Order: sequence, then C-alpha cells, then structure tokens
Amino acid sequence: MHILIIGGSGGIGSALIAHFRTLYPAATLYATYRTAIPTTFQHKSSQSLDTKLHWLALDVTSETEIKNLAEQLPQLNAIINTVGILYDDAHTPEKTVNECDLAFFQKNIQTNVTPSICIAKYFSRHLKASTPTFFIALSARIGSISDNNLGGWISYRTSKAALNMAMKTISIEWRYKLPHCCVVVFHPGTTDTSFSKPFQRNVPTSQLHSAKTTAIRLVALIEQLRPEDSGKFYSYDMEEILW
Repeated sequence: MHILIIGGSGGIGSALIAHFRTLYPAATLYATYRTAIPTTFQHKSSQSLDTKLHWLALDVTSETEIKNLAEQLPQLNAIINTVGILYDDAHTPEKTVNECDLAFFQKNIQTNVTPSICIAKYFSRHLKASTPTFFIALSARIGSISDNNLGGWISYRTSKAALNMAMKTISIEWRYKLPHCCVVVFHPGTTDTSFSKPFQRNVPTSQLHSAKTTAIRLVALIEQLRPEDSGKFYSYDMEEILW
C-alpha cells in the first residue's frame, strides 16, 4: 500500500500519518511539507518505521512542483489533500462583502482549489489500478451552496464551493477513465488545530474534535467507500452533505 498525504505537516495531515502507521505498519507513506518536517517525526528510534515514511517539500500553489512530485512517486492506493487556507496574517474571514480583498480572494482560490486540480492532472496515472484507489480532498460544509443560510466568509465559502465542483467534475470524468478510483470530498468538522484555533471560542466542546479523531473518522470512511461512491461529499459523521 502506497499513500500520499498532501500537507502532512499540518494538524490533520500529521494525525493521518500517525494513524496510518498504526493501522497499516507495512504501508509506505509519502507526506509533503511546505517549510519544515514536524518535530514529532524528526527523531524516531525505530529506523524500520522511518523507512516507510518519506517527506517531500512541496509548494501546493506551484503547478511545476506538483508535476515534479508526480514524476518522483510510484503507483498509489490513495491521495489525500489536507491543505487549505482560511485566514493569513493580514486577513480574517470577511463578515461582509465590503471587506473582500481580491488578492486574498485569489489566495483562497490558489490554495483551496487549484492544488487539487493540479494533483488530479498529474497523478491520474498513479491511481490506475484494478483494485479500489482513492482521491480525497478536505473541504468544508461551508462550501455547500444549499447549506448556506448565514452568508459571510465569501472568499473561503467560494473557494470551497469551487473545490467541491472541481472534485465532482473530476469524479465524473474518472468514472470512465479510472473506474476503480473513488473521488470524495470530506468535511472534517471543527478540528482542534492551529487552522481553527482563532474560531473555537463559540464552538461547543462536543463539536470540537481532536486531529486524531478526525483522522480516525476519515480513514474509517475510506475503508467503507466503493468506486460507486465516487463524486460524493461526506461529513466526519459519515453523513452525505448536499452540494
């Protein structure tokens, strides 16, 4: 089993690595990072385990780097893209359209949407197996158009809606080209990571999940998926979300 985790240095990405290593110790994992390998993975006593985990630097906003990464890797059983942006040092999610900054809007698109498209473009051949393979992108319920009853957060909402449409479109194309590949969008819920930290104040404790819990739920979902589930949008509770 060969698994690629895009954004392995993030909270959910790191938790997925740890869970996969426990659940499938014989699996070979490839994980990407932007600036540094997480310290929790830098000093391991078991060298036999370390040979099963390969770290690769990647700027997900660079098509060239994604193409180069694809040229380095073998056939894969699963690709999981965990990378996303909600805010940066200069911007927080907009409360009104009047706060929309076009540069920040474009940054949302370049981080939340185009990486998954480029991954599909250059990694489709890696998923051409006669056994089930998986291409999964982390999205958010907030990207569901039919579920939008509050407004606000226009850059993030729009980028996640665009990601959902891109993954749905890819799933339809691959239904014929890669009939054994399941393309799925996953809503992890509010996970206790640095990504969501500034927005956890009003989240009930029962709705705030650890990264480990999110990883366990995502892997449990993957184990239940079949090729005929391709093109669906799932929540962390295994329920399907309306587009």
